Amino acid sequence: MDERIIAACDGASKGNPGPAAWAWVVSDAEGNPLRWEAGPLGTATNNIAELTALLELLRSTDPAVPVEVRMDSQYAMNAVTKWLPGWKRNGWKTSGGKPVANRELVVGIDELLSGRTVTFRYVPAHQVDGDPLNALADQAASEAAVSQQAAGTAHGSAAMPVPAPARSTKSRSGVATKSGTPGKARTGGTIRAKFAGRCHCGKPYAAKDMIAKNPNGWGHPECRVAPA
Repeated sequence: MDERIIAACDGASKGNPGPAAWAWVVSDAEGNPLRWEAGPLGTATNNIAELTALLELLRSTDPAVPVEVRMDSQYAMNAVTKWLPGWKRNGWKTSGGKPVANRELVVGIDELLSGRTVTFRYVPAHQVDGDPLNALADQAASEAAVSQQAAGTAHGSAAMPVPAPARSTKSRSGVATKSGTPGKARTGGTIRAKFAGRCHCGKPYAAKDMIAKNPNGWGHPECRVAPA
């Protein structure tokens, strides 16, 4: 039996809410990817996709083996490591007295965490020299969100997903900056959004969607030359 499992999970939503999917990647104790899976969610939010990815990962791993879970979603990680005990004490209400969002998913994760050793590690997304397992899970979730088709080792996909390369640009001072920092990207180029936002066309974009600089700020690539 392996002494430890290393895994990553991620979710994607193209529009938040929009076409969404979840994915996970499991490696051996040395971090070598062994198997992966991705599944469609139809139309859902990014938070639902992130929580579902964690739920599906826990379902797919042996509860008797300690697992390290790498995630780039602070919401999903905080939900199950920080906020969950208080939510349960408050009868599944937030500190503000509102019903906990995505309660069914959080309850399912809580049940799967019971009696097993799980550690969580936050890894920033889309970073140069970032976590390779997270990059694989991110790509798998993104592709499944677009295709709305299940994929992975159990579905006959022998090869691992191929992550899009994290790009960096150089400022005028010559210092390299990471593509996840919108203010430092080249005007006219496209990058993945680090946070959700709203284009000047009035429609939102989700974290991890491709965006481009326009005269009015950041927004959809097709809106970069459109008037405000």
